[in-house]
Amino acid sequence: MAQQQQVQIKNRKARFEYEILDQYTAGIVLRGTEIKAIREGKASIAESFCEFANGELFVINMTIQEYSHASHFSHNPKTERKLLLNRSELKKLEKEVKNSGLTIVPLLLFTNDKGLAKMTIALCRGKKQYDKRETLKERDSKRNLSRIKKAFNN
Repeated sequence: MAQQQQVQIKNRKARFEYEILDQYTAGIVLRGTEIKAIREGKASIAESFCEFANGELFVINMTIQEYSHASHFSHNPKTERKLLLNRSELKKLEKEVKNSGLTIVPLLLFTNDKGLAKMTIALCRGKKQYDKRETLKERDSKRNLSRIKKAFNN
Protein backbone atom coordinates (compact mmCIF):
# COMPACT_ATOMS: atom_id res chain seq x y z
CA MET A 1 0.00 0.00 0.00
CA ALA A 2 1.33 3.45 -0.93
CA GLN A 3 2.30 5.94 1.78
CA GLN A 4 -0.23 8.78 1.89
CA GLN A 5 0.88 12.37 1.95
CA GLN A 6 -0.13 14.29 5.09
CA VAL A 7 -2.19 17.43 4.42
CA GLN A 8 -2.23 20.30 6.90
CA ILE A 9 -4.30 23.42 6.24
CA LYS A 10 -3.92 26.04 8.98
CA ASN A 11 -6.03 28.97 10.10
CA ARG A 12 -3.25 31.47 10.78
CA LYS A 13 -5.55 34.36 11.70
CA ALA A 14 -7.23 32.42 14.52
CA ARG A 15 -4.30 32.58 16.94
CA PHE A 16 -4.00 36.34 16.38
CA GLU A 17 -7.74 37.12 16.62
CA TYR A 18 -8.61 34.80 19.52
CA GLU A 19 -7.29 33.66 22.88
CA ILE A 20 -7.37 29.85 22.76
CA LEU A 21 -8.80 28.19 25.87
CA ASP A 22 -9.29 24.53 24.90
CA GLN A 23 -8.65 22.34 21.82
CA TYR A 24 -10.46 19.29 20.41
CA THR A 25 -9.92 17.02 17.41
CA ALA A 26 -13.09 16.29 15.45
CA GLY A 27 -13.94 14.18 12.43
CA ILE A 28 -15.78 15.74 9.48
CA VAL A 29 -18.71 14.36 7.50
CA LEU A 30 -17.76 14.75 3.83
CA ARG A 31 -19.65 13.97 0.64
CA GLY A 32 -18.41 12.67 -2.70
CA THR A 33 -15.26 14.29 -4.00
CA GLU A 34 -14.60 16.53 -0.97
CA ILE A 35 -11.97 14.23 0.57
CA LYS A 36 -10.09 14.04 -2.73
CA ALA A 37 -10.03 17.83 -2.95
CA ILE A 38 -8.74 18.05 0.65
CA ARG A 39 -5.99 15.54 -0.14
CA GLU A 40 -4.96 17.82 -3.02
CA GLY A 41 -4.80 20.69 -0.51
CA LYS A 42 -7.66 22.64 -2.11
CA ALA A 43 -9.39 23.75 1.08
CA SER A 44 -9.49 26.88 3.22
CA ILE A 45 -10.61 27.43 6.81
CA ALA A 46 -9.48 31.07 7.06
CA GLU A 47 -12.94 32.65 7.46
CA SER A 48 -14.70 29.67 9.02
CA PHE A 49 -16.35 29.19 12.42
CA CYS A 50 -18.43 26.54 14.17
CA GLU A 51 -22.08 26.71 15.23
CA PHE A 52 -24.54 24.42 16.99
CA ALA A 53 -27.81 23.34 15.35
CA ASN A 54 -30.11 20.75 16.98
CA GLY A 55 -27.35 19.63 19.36
CA GLU A 56 -24.91 18.99 16.50
CA LEU A 57 -21.81 21.01 15.64
CA PHE A 58 -21.33 22.34 12.10
CA VAL A 59 -18.40 24.15 10.51
CA ILE A 60 -19.58 27.13 8.46
CA ASN A 61 -17.76 29.08 5.75
CA MET A 62 -15.17 26.35 5.16
CA THR A 63 -14.27 26.26 1.48
CA ILE A 64 -13.36 23.05 -0.34
CA GLN A 65 -12.77 23.74 -4.04
CA GLU A 66 -14.15 21.32 -6.60
CA TYR A 67 -12.03 18.27 -7.33
CA SER A 68 -10.14 18.66 -10.59
CA HIS A 69 -10.91 15.17 -11.99
CA ALA A 70 -14.59 15.11 -10.95
CA SER A 71 -17.46 14.69 -13.37
CA HIS A 72 -20.50 16.97 -13.32
CA PHE A 73 -21.54 15.39 -9.96
CA SER A 74 -19.29 17.61 -7.86
CA HIS A 75 -19.85 19.14 -4.41
CA ASN A 76 -20.87 22.63 -3.28
CA PRO A 77 -17.66 24.42 -2.13
CA LYS A 78 -19.22 26.46 0.74
CA THR A 79 -21.78 24.08 2.25
CA GLU A 80 -22.04 23.44 6.03
CA ARG A 81 -20.24 20.32 7.18
CA LYS A 82 -21.04 18.34 10.33
CA LEU A 83 -18.27 17.77 12.89
CA LEU A 84 -18.05 14.52 14.81
CA LEU A 85 -17.27 14.66 18.54
CA ASN A 86 -18.21 12.62 21.60
CA ARG A 87 -21.60 13.46 23.09
CA SER A 88 -19.98 14.66 26.33
CA GLU A 89 -17.62 16.97 24.43
CA LEU A 90 -20.52 18.38 22.41
CA LYS A 91 -22.58 19.08 25.56
CA LYS A 92 -19.61 20.74 27.26
CA LEU A 93 -18.87 22.93 24.23
CA GLU A 94 -22.53 23.90 23.76
CA LYS A 95 -22.82 24.89 27.43
CA GLU A 96 -19.63 27.00 27.24
CA VAL A 97 -20.76 28.78 24.06
CA LYS A 98 -24.25 29.56 25.44
CA ASN A 99 -23.23 30.63 28.95
CA SER A 100 -19.87 32.33 28.47
CA GLY A 101 -20.29 33.78 24.98
CA LEU A 102 -17.19 31.96 23.72
CA THR A 103 -16.58 31.01 20.09
CA ILE A 104 -15.53 27.75 18.44
CA VAL A 105 -12.98 28.28 15.68
CA PRO A 106 -11.21 25.74 13.42
CA LEU A 107 -7.42 25.87 13.79
CA LEU A 108 -6.20 23.05 11.56
CA LEU A 109 -7.60 20.77 8.86
CA PHE A 110 -5.49 17.66 8.35
CA THR A 111 -5.50 14.06 7.16
CA ASN A 112 -4.45 11.38 9.63
CA ASP A 113 -2.32 8.32 8.87
CA LYS A 114 -5.43 6.40 7.73
CA GLY A 115 -6.21 9.13 5.17
CA LEU A 116 -9.27 10.45 7.03
CA ALA A 117 -9.93 14.19 7.26
CA LYS A 118 -9.86 15.60 10.79
CA MET A 119 -10.15 19.11 12.16
CA THR A 120 -8.63 20.66 15.27
CA ILE A 121 -11.13 23.11 16.73
CA ALA A 122 -10.64 25.47 19.64
CA LEU A 123 -12.87 27.06 22.24
CA CYS A 124 -11.82 30.72 22.05
CA ARG A 125 -12.40 34.14 23.52
CA GLY A 126 -12.04 37.11 21.19
CA LYS A 127 -9.04 39.35 21.83
CA LYS A 128 -9.47 43.06 22.42
CA GLN A 129 -7.61 45.56 20.24
CA TYR A 130 -4.94 46.20 22.89
CA ASP A 131 -4.31 42.43 23.18
CA LYS A 132 -3.68 42.28 19.46
CA ARG A 133 -1.25 45.19 19.67
CA GLU A 134 0.52 43.41 22.54
CA THR A 135 0.83 40.28 20.37
CA LEU A 136 2.36 42.32 17.55
CA LYS A 137 4.84 43.97 19.93
CA GLU A 138 5.80 40.58 21.34
CA ARG A 139 6.33 39.16 17.86
CA ASP A 140 8.49 42.14 16.83
CA SER A 141 10.63 41.92 19.96
CA LYS A 142 11.20 38.17 19.42
CA ARG A 143 12.19 38.84 15.81
CA ASN A 144 14.62 41.60 16.85
CA LEU A 145 16.10 39.44 19.61
CA SER A 146 16.72 36.54 17.23
CA ARG A 147 18.29 38.96 14.72
CA ILE A 148 20.64 40.28 17.44
CA LYS A 149 21.54 36.73 18.55
CA LYS A 150 22.29 35.74 14.96
CA ALA A 151 24.53 38.79 14.46
CA PHE A 152 26.29 38.14 17.79
CA ASN A 153 27.00 34.46 16.94
CA ASN A 154 28.53 35.35 13.57
